Amino acid sequence: MPLWAPKLIIEKRYARSIQKLMQQFALLAHSRADPADILDAWKDYAASAAFQKAAQDIAMKMVTHLFSDGQKSWREAARVNSRGREIYQALQEELTGQTGVVYHELIGQNARLIGTLPETIAEQVTRYVAKEQQKGRRAEEIAVDIAKIFPEKTKARAELIARTEVSKASTTLTRTRCEQVNIRWYVWRTSEDQRVRDSHALMEDVLVCWNAPPSPEALNHERSYGRYHAGNTFNCRCYPEPVVKLEALHWPHKVYYQDRIQMMTLAQFKQIA
Repeated sequence: MPLWAPKLIIEKRYARSIQKLMQQFALLAHSRADPADILDAWKDYAASAAFQKAAQDIAMKMVTHLFSDGQKSWREAARVNSRGREIYQALQEELTGQTGVVYHELIGQNARLIGTLPETIAEQVTRYVAKEQQKGRRAEEIAVDIAKIFPEKTKARAELIARTEVSKASTTLTRTRCEQVNIRWYVWRTSEDQRVRDSHALMEDVLVCWNAPPSPEALNHERSYGRYHAGNTFNCRCYPEPVVKLEALHWPHKVYYQDRIQMMTLAQFKQIA
């Protein structure tokens, strides 16, 4: 497993935790025979303190795992680097500084995102109910459908949230730590398998400045989704590898600079870095 890549087990645990939380909604659906009653029960539970606390706990566990895992990567980088003492010092002071602020912000963001999941699913179910009612189907039959549909939609949505948000949170923590020790550049890394989209494959092994995110799609002459860093878009499994030591890279190297990817020698790169 690459040193800087977020662990897949964190993503899988996050998805499972979200699905487990949503099982209560499935139970509420099974115990009611009227679609309107199901939707009312979902709304009440989603607004409950118990649900909000559970969402907060799940988000905290995920972010804490990423935080701790990232610390291990930075310690390993510090162990073999001339800036090791500076990096160790930054790690010791993390939770009282900007990284600590970002840590708590990520927990809040993910808790709120989990909190929107019942409403998102409920909107889809409401549309389904309206369509089936127009066909003249009985409420009891539709309620049975809802009990079957809900777990499927929840599983797909939970997996999407986990895949996207774990990657985004990991990138955010990496960037914040880089800023604490003035590391301005990273190497864009992909998962290097068949699922990597073409625009991201183009970015593999490219040096990117944190202050100048690229638009991989635009670089690949596709419809752009805007500018973003590795791991910071939907379904993205890329990640940033901080450039702790320039001499550890092979030169000349690919660099994203002035809206294009170009080859640079170490001397040329130092002029812009």
